[in-house]
Parts: sequence; structure tokens; C-alpha cells
Amino acid sequence: MQYRRFGRTNLQIPVFSCGGMRYQHSWKDVPLAEIPAKNQANLEATIRRALEAGINHIETARGYGTSEIQLGEILPTLPRDGLIVQTKVSPTENPEDFRRTLSQSLDNLKLETVDLLGIHGINTAELLDWTLRPGGCLEVAQEFQRQGRVRFIGFSTHAPTAVILRAIESDQFDYVNLHWYYIHQENWPAIEAAQRHDMGVFIISPADKGGHLYHPSQTLADLCAPLSPMVFNNLFCLRRSQVHTLSIGAARPSDFDEHLKTLPLLAEADVHLAPVLERLEQQAQAVLGEDWLNHWREGLPTPEDTPGQVNIPVILWLRNLLLAYDMEEFAKARYNLLGNGGHWFPGQKAEAMDDLDFSDCLRHSPYASKIPAMLADTHQRLGGEAVARLSNA
Repeated sequence: MQYRRFGRTNLQIPVFSCGGMRYQHSWKDVPLAEIPAKNQANLEATIRRALEAGINHIETARGYGTSEIQLGEILPTLPRDGLIVQTKVSPTENPEDFRRTLSQSLDNLKLETVDLLGIHGINTAELLDWTLRPGGCLEVAQEFQRQGRVRFIGFSTHAPTAVILRAIESDQFDYVNLHWYYIHQENWPAIEAAQRHDMGVFIISPADKGGHLYHPSQTLADLCAPLSPMVFNNLFCLRRSQVHTLSIGAARPSDFDEHLKTLPLLAEADVHLAPVLERLEQQAQAVLGEDWLNHWREGLPTPEDTPGQVNIPVILWLRNLLLAYDMEEFAKARYNLLGNGGHWFPGQKAEAMDDLDFSDCLRHSPYASKIPAMLADTHQRLGGEAVARLSNA
């Protein structure tokens, strides 16, 4: 395992973290006595495999159902000075609700102190305001910090880059959990800002949200060879020193195996990446056209400024991935989450296009005349049964 300084926390964090959203028994809270022994055994085996590999950062959240209470059965039995434990609690308008939930979270883990507390899902300007305003959730977290129950405070986010930048520039946080990987690079300015503020940078779900890389399309696998798409994506992220750790949302002990193949290649990451990056770019240009690749995002409205709250940028992004790399499984899963993702994945699908007029909201796009037909075509290709967020399943 390799380790990097996690910003101003000065923690030496492994370049892979053990994320806790996929090995738990249930996304809903249930009593410990109702958790099957085989499920608890799988979680404990996953944690022990992570530690054997040198992955001593264990990350979870109050919103991950039984994850915390199950971890509370194993973490207190392990040497505490060898662990970096992180949990996350969502901000609330009433800070007392946040206080109660944070207390429950810490009690579930059965630890006197957690190393990292994340304000979970600062995805909108309103949620950021709930966190930062006087007497808000951040001040509550800081009380727990003064009591010694929390060492460092950060935030996780699925927000637009502008909201992430505002949170970082407040200089109130020690680290950030955010999305950034090959197929989604828009948050790079936020990572640069985090570096200026000496914050730790944790990349959320690069193997899953980064393209369902446990089950990649054959086209993507062929373009990445001899690397697997997962190892390629890991190298793409970790070649940047500003990135400190990537989350592995392991469901079982074997889920670490492919990721660990990244480590021997890191020293010469650019050498391994160069031919793959060239093939990926050439494929996208051949299928989509260079002009479209360079300018498709220009002048696109937010869902809030679009009739029907259609999420045009996300739909066109998924269309690009579908056409260029045959990423149908991933594109369908993300597309059908629209309308059900709340502030975690906002906006609606491109349904009932005949009833919507996009001429005004697309007036600044160089492709205004073409995009409505593209949206309708994408809906025909990807539309299907609605998909719920895992936490709502």
C-alpha cells in the first residue's frame, strides 16, 4: 500500500479507502439481533482483508443503513491507533436534529473518537447555508470536536462545482469527498482549490459512479487493454498528487483484488496511461466529432432553468458515453435515476419532448437546433423503469 498526506489533517491516508455503503445488511436501520450472522461475517472479513492490504481508512455514514452498527461490532476489537475511521452525517435545517443524528452515529460505532467527520451531501447552496450559518451544523460538529469525539471535519458533495468551490473557499473544512474521474472531470477546479486550502481530497466511488467498472462494456475494456478499465481509472486519478485517496465500495473481500493491481504501476502511471488515453480520445472523436467534444457543454442550462427541469447536461453526457464507449448499462442506470435522485442527482428525464420548448433555455448553445432531437433519441435509447437511489431502495 502507498500513503499520502491527507491535507492539513496530516494523516497518512492509504491511496485506497474502504467505503462502507455496499457490505452492510440493509439500507434501513434494523436491530443488530436481526442482522444475519453470514452478513456480519462478510462485513468483518471485508474489513480484515482491507487491513491486510494496508487499507486502514474505514469510511461509512449514518445514511448507510446498518453499516455503522455492524462496524461497531468489529472496530472496537481492532488496534485503534492503526485505524482512520470516518463517518458522515447529513446537514439539517434544525441543528438539534443534526446533533441527535451525530450522537447516534458515534454511539453506533462504539468508538470514543472518529478521526474524520463529514457533513454528508452538501449538494445545494441551501444545504451549505444550513451548515455554515451561525449556530448551524458546522458549529455543532465543532462542539463534538472540542469534546474530543471528532478530530477533523470535512464535507462530502454531489453538488455543482460552483457550490463545492464556495464550501472550500469558506476555509472551514479539513477535507472534501467529491466526484472526479476519467468520465467526469468537471470538478478539477474544486480539487485545485482544495489544494490551495491544504485540504484532503477523497474521490467518491470511482469504480461505480466512474462507469460501473466492475462490469465494464466490452468496448471500454478493449480500449483500456492491457489495463482493466478499473486500473486505468485508478491510475488516471492517482497520478495527480492533489488526489489523496479513492473509495473502494467493497461488497465482499475479493472486491479489493483488481484495485490492488494499480499499486505496482503508479510510479510510471503516465507511461501506462498514454496509449489508453490516446485510444479513448480517438474513439470519442471518431464517433462524436471533435467539434462536439470540444464545445457540447457550452451554453447549457441547469435543470432549474429548463422547461420540465430536464437535466440536459447529464443526458448529453450519458449519450456521449453510450455512443463512444457502449456504456449502456451505466448510462441506463444513471438516466433512469433522474426524477428519483433528489438533490443527489437532480433533474428529470427527457420525456414528453413534444410538449416542451427549449428554444429560450438553449439560446446560448451552439447546438441549440440539434439538442432537442438528441434528447428525444437518448430517451428512446435509455428510458426504462425508474431507478431509486440505493439509500431509498
